[in-house]
Amino acid sequence: MDQPRPRNFRRLEPGQRSELRIGDIGGAEHVVVWESSEKLFEAPNWTPDGRWLVFNQEGDLYRVAPERGSRPEKIAIEGDFPANNDHVLSPDGSTLYISVSDGHIYAVPFAGGAPRRVSNVHQERFTYYLHGVSPDNATLAYVAVQRDQNDRVLPINTYTIPSRGGPDTRLTDWRWNDDGPEYSPDGAWIYFNSVYGSDTPGHSQVCRMRPDGSEVTRITNDERVNWFPHPSPNGEHILYLSFPPGTEGHPANKEIALRLMHPDGREQRDLAWFNGGQGTTNVNGWAPDSQRFAYVAYPVG
Repeated sequence: MDQPRPRNFRRLEPGQRSELRIGDIGGAEHVVVWESSEKLFEAPNWTPDGRWLVFNQEGDLYRVAPERGSRPEKIAIEGDFPANNDHVLSPDGSTLYISVSDGHIYAVPFAGGAPRRVSNVHQERFTYYLHGVSPDNATLAYVAVQRDQNDRVLPINTYTIPSRGGPDTRLTDWRWNDDGPEYSPDGAWIYFNSVYGSDTPGHSQVCRMRPDGSEVTRITNDERVNWFPHPSPNGEHILYLSFPPGTEGHPANKEIALRLMHPDGREQRDLAWFNGGQGTTNVNGWAPDSQRFAYVAYPVG
């Protein structure tokens, strides 16, 4: 570790609580699996075997059965490796890939154990934010936050890196900020959100491109600000987070919508409205059945 565990994790607002929920695209009632009025937790994944939901809380990762009344258990990661809300599971569920506060990506067994650093050390400031893993588990997709010699943040663009470690490959090199790159289940596309093609600051939309960075296309084109597209395991749907018009970044505590559409952008519809944003669905939370999905809401009162 290059840095000690941070102590400034985001906290709940007075009267607020975190709710880990399971939604259903068919309209079934959303189920609250776990909630807390004391701890803020974020960003659930669903394991490929359907047995567990994984979320982060104050730098640790937890797993909980996807059933009402279940209680979380901490995943035992050796050393001091504070995870943020960017974590994904390998396609076979055996490995967790996590972004850590030192700016690197690590791999750790899902059963717990010692992390292995995947990412590279750069001379310039280069922070990795992981979001996707290819269907063959060979490649990770991420965005990098870089700073110039005057400590100014450069445009946030999309990269890939071999999951076993290796050279970084830059996919986008433009003035627009990207985030949330994830592979489609057939590996043919990377879905991501970007301000690509817009002159309005922060007006992020869902886009996709080939894994080599070619054929970039905007999939959504509306007045709302759309983030974190998550392809379903069966390849039939994209779940994404939709902020109010004029939002910059992906802040917490906004009245937001979870929306669903086909991979080409057809038939967009709302699934749920609630208080959320940052932490709600930063990573893919689809169930293996492609019918249900996990997310976190942050209601007040």
